[in-house]
Amino acid sequence: MIIERVDLYHLRMPLISAFETSFGRIHSRHCLLLEVRSGDLLGYGECAADRLPGYSYETTGTAWHILAEFIVPMILGKEISSPADIHRFTVQLRGHPLAKAGLEMALWDLFGKLEGRSLSEMLGGQRRQVEVGVSVGLQASPQRLVEVVGEYLQQGYQRIKIKIKPGRDVQDALAVRYAFPDIRLQVDANSAYTLESAARLKPLDDLGLLLIEQPLAEDDLWDHSRLQAELSTPVCLDESILSIRHARQALEMRACRVINIKPGRVGGLSQAVEIHDLCTSQAVPVWCGGMLETGVGRAANLALASLPGFSLPGDISASDRYYKEDITYQRFSLNPDSTINVPTGPGLGVSIDLLALKTYTLNSLTLPT
Repeated sequence: MIIERVDLYHLRMPLISAFETSFGRIHSRHCLLLEVRSGDLLGYGECAADRLPGYSYETTGTAWHILAEFIVPMILGKEISSPADIHRFTVQLRGHPLAKAGLEMALWDLFGKLEGRSLSEMLGGQRRQVEVGVSVGLQASPQRLVEVVGEYLQQGYQRIKIKIKPGRDVQDALAVRYAFPDIRLQVDANSAYTLESAARLKPLDDLGLLLIEQPLAEDDLWDHSRLQAELSTPVCLDESILSIRHARQALEMRACRVINIKPGRVGGLSQAVEIHDLCTSQAVPVWCGGMLETGVGRAANLALASLPGFSLPGDISASDRYYKEDITYQRFSLNPDSTINVPTGPGLGVSIDLLALKTYTLNSLTLPT
């Protein structure tokens, strides 16, 4: 397959409601959409980098620059034999996994359409539906948090994740647990603590949580290993796992007992599958995190989560959790058993609503120019 052209779109998608984490509060979601052409086929991928460098050093601005100036020129006109080839062509380009992952996703979509196979089938997925949960941002008070969680439970979500930060942690978790004693509950700190301040999280051990996600710094495996030794609740790493190497080191150091696999964060779906296989070989649970993706990235996450090792519910909520209007015609809905159907069409199994794409595009670029 020869890649002839790539179009970049910088999107700003308004959220149904504001979403707040320890990084801050957002009312709209920025991302990049990639449209890759080979012959008569078009493949689409999503780079999940946001406008601000909170979750990652990558932003829509850095990803645009890296894709336009380096990554895309490296593959234009080249023979691509598999989506993972992007890592061979960009081996000398350090970092920028979100940018690489967006282009790799588009290549998976292209190859799926060429072969008439769904992404789930190509990755080795085994499920037609995947179990999902919902991520609840910080609220004005513990009482309001309980109300919001109750609303999501009424919608059918059976696993709840709440965001925490210093000063908004144990009290919030206690309020939710006391209100809903039997739900599957987990918390996510997004690197908001130090090893010293994380001592305040010890009472969470009494709440029967599924896991405590990324309590410490994103580049700190060692202190996570020390913290995990002090907690009976499994620590789950997210931001710290940027590659299969990081995953292997984290498991060897006992820095966690669960890993959240986000294909964007680790550089693409092929890398995500490698981490899945490593964890499965060691009986370590994994789950698929979310980054407020559009229908493009959501379809890819559902396909990835259909692999057998994804034994915990993912953050792949229904489309209407975030957006009134999406850029795909396909909308993903929550089933009564807290699952979402895995797309079965060729490639990602979604098609782009060009009018919606135009509505939410801030800037676009065609390569080669």
